[in-house]
Amino acid sequence: MENIKKPHLHSESENGEASGNKNIAFAIVLNIIITAFEIVVGLFIGSLALISEALHNFSDVGSLSLSWWGEKLKTRGNTTLKTYGYKRAEILIAFFNSLVLLAVIAFILIEATQRLFHPSEIAGLSMIWTAILALVGNGIATYLLEKDAHKNLNMKSAWLHSFQDALFSLGIVVGAVLIYYFHWYILDPIISIVLSIYVLKEVYELIMQTINILMESVPKNVDFEEVKATLLSMSGVKEINDLHIWQTDSNTRFLSAHIEIETMENEKRTDLIIEVQREMLEDFKINHTTIQLVSLTEAEKLKLNCGHCN
Repeated sequence: MENIKKPHLHSESENGEASGNKNIAFAIVLNIIITAFEIVVGLFIGSLALISEALHNFSDVGSLSLSWWGEKLKTRGNTTLKTYGYKRAEILIAFFNSLVLLAVIAFILIEATQRLFHPSEIAGLSMIWTAILALVGNGIATYLLEKDAHKNLNMKSAWLHSFQDALFSLGIVVGAVLIYYFHWYILDPIISIVLSIYVLKEVYELIMQTINILMESVPKNVDFEEVKATLLSMSGVKEINDLHIWQTDSNTRFLSAHIEIETMENEKRTDLIIEVQREMLEDFKINHTTIQLVSLTEAEKLKLNCGHCN
């Protein structure tokens, strides 16, 4: 299948993508090491918090691998079959990663709730050193991924996984110190519950973002009525119909519209299209516009059906 020309606007440089993939790969290696270490120690001393953290890291290995693959996949060019290319792979992977996070959080909440009523003795000193080592590893991975978290939802989901683990490690360090000195073993499940609830909010917001994109909703921070008013304010524009605004990934926004205009020369039509493109890009970050300009006379002749128009 023959590749077709890529869009002329690019939101990320090739160097930025390579850097992001390298950071994800490094985070994957760190998570594999941390997971193995925490499982061994957690089982040995009987710490639910450490085992829960190990499960987080284990889920991260798969999720970060998916994120790495998604970053590679989305760079493929558009084709005659996939005219949008593979950019939406980012959203699908972010959605899947969010569901994995939800499943892990649910498991931890169930296990921690049961442990609340039956707290068991834990070797606090071993827990402290294990949690500190995990915190260092997760902290490094989170720091590296945070640099690219703003680029798209896929990278944000990868960062969120790592941030969740770093947060758990920090909480476990604090709890382990209290367990070691005061023998408050009930803190082990309490830490798991508190941190899981904290992360749940971030996961919910990420899921809603991915669902909105998959449903081709108007992008966040774009006011539909404001866009329509901006178009109507342009010289020569009489009516806006069939206006749609959506996005395929975190950085690519689309707009299509049927614009009825007063009768004007071709040169003025071209100027109007240029104005629409400029205003949409500068004011709303909409970088792909498809405009149908039709004069009132032409609309009457064509008998355009706008029964479905908004």
